[in-house]
Amino acid sequence: MRKNIFTLAAMGAGAKVLLLAAAFWFGKNAFAQAIPDDIYKNLPFKMDKVQQPTFANNSASIADFGAKADGVTLNTDAFSKTIDAIAKNGGGKVVVPQGLWLTGPIVLQSNINLHLEQGAIILFSNKFDLYPVVATSFEGLDTYRCQSPISGKDLTNIAITGNGIIDGSGEAWRPVKKDKLTPSQWKELVASGGILNEKKDTWWPSESALRGSLNVVDQNVPAVKTKEEFEAIKDYLRPVMVSLVSCKNILLEGVTLQNSPAWNIHPLMCENLIVNNLIVRNPWYSQNGDGIDIESCKNIVVYNSSFDVGDDAICIKSGKNEEGRKRGIPTENLIVDKCVVYHGHGGFVVGSEMSGGVKNIKVANCTFLGTDVGLRFKSTRGRGGIVENIWIENINMMDIPTEPLLFDLFYGGKSAIEAREDEGKSASATAVKVDETTPQFRNIFIKNIVCKGAERAMFFNGLPEMNVQNVTVENVIMTAKRGVQISESTNVELKNIAITVEEGQPITVRNAKNVTLDGKEIK
Repeated sequence: MRKNIFTLAAMGAGAKVLLLAAAFWFGKNAFAQAIPDDIYKNLPFKMDKVQQPTFANNSASIADFGAKADGVTLNTDAFSKTIDAIAKNGGGKVVVPQGLWLTGPIVLQSNINLHLEQGAIILFSNKFDLYPVVATSFEGLDTYRCQSPISGKDLTNIAITGNGIIDGSGEAWRPVKKDKLTPSQWKELVASGGILNEKKDTWWPSESALRGSLNVVDQNVPAVKTKEEFEAIKDYLRPVMVSLVSCKNILLEGVTLQNSPAWNIHPLMCENLIVNNLIVRNPWYSQNGDGIDIESCKNIVVYNSSFDVGDDAICIKSGKNEEGRKRGIPTENLIVDKCVVYHGHGGFVVGSEMSGGVKNIKVANCTFLGTDVGLRFKSTRGRGGIVENIWIENINMMDIPTEPLLFDLFYGGKSAIEAREDEGKSASATAVKVDETTPQFRNIFIKNIVCKGAERAMFFNGLPEMNVQNVTVENVIMTAKRGVQISESTNVELKNIAITVEEGQPITVRNAKNVTLDGKEIK
């Protein structure tokens, strides 16, 4: 097929620099250094250095409190007793030695560093009765879910560190779609127990889990009210693996977090969070298997970490619809640097639950390999909230099934691949009245992007009543099947762009205002 070459400026040495940067990051060892102070230099917003929590020089092993590393003994009480003892002594390190430690939920306390030594595995039990139904927040709404395997609320100075592995036994909780598995895998799964839905195309772990799915009207939050009603569908209420609510001074460093029932890591209304040198993993087909969802938090660094998950990888949120607006706590002052995403619905994602706002974000020096979308901004009518002051630079991608850069203000709960059938929706949409429920995305600056292989280079899909506004994209090299499509957007500036496309026009503008290419307006 004939290819159209879209070159808007002489790339020359600049292109070589970007390509060399891509090769450097693709081949770089992602786990080589502590967080350097220079990530705070030349930030386009004011943010003080996030200080690591400090702990007293006390430590105790869970083995000292009766824990057994045989993969059979349930060590919930041993974890609890060790944490209590260290906390009562002023805090310090709770040591998990080498071995396989089966347990139920772990509840952290202030001044506790849960430290996994090399070769340590914390395996959370797959017995649902160990995880009671508790009041919590999920997908931006106050609701009930099963207690998280690791949780903490209203704590100060906490950490999960070391070199071990934390496994959430997510396969016991998650539904599985038939088309995600090979025929032999599907046959084996069905034979293992559980129950199929009416169409026989989705496996559920129990009748209670299936019944819960039939009560859902708002994505994954069931439309029931009382705790008793939630108890009746308990098996559906998959917990996030690490839930930290209203905590301050947090360090997550070195460990591998994998196989979560739902999201892996969910800090909510937290301050001063450092995520460094983590490996976060979920099966590629794990529904709602996000990497980290940072919600209504302030002062965060996510550095030098790896994500390979079944949904969005690094995701920024701030509550959903009226509840999120009432909370009114944005996610702000966030640095994401030197991270790698191997699989996910999005590499770096804002939304769709962003009703409390998102601002002052810098994302730099990251690599996305085969993520459905690279940089994904999503919301929909009803959310409200303002996303603004986002700076993104030095991002390298390859094998992106949809777009390296996507703004979708008609998000309907589907992955970007599944949502292709809704493409063009904004072109026929009628503007509605702007009010507090109208989401706004503005003042977003993106530069130094390399992507080899994508379905479409970029897609801007704003609302007719509230366009995506003030977006600058510069210094870009991409190869894609299709080019750039900009719809329902205002003040979009493209500079120094080189895109190779296989079919169609390299750029299409529809229902957009003041779109410029190197200073020349496209109409």
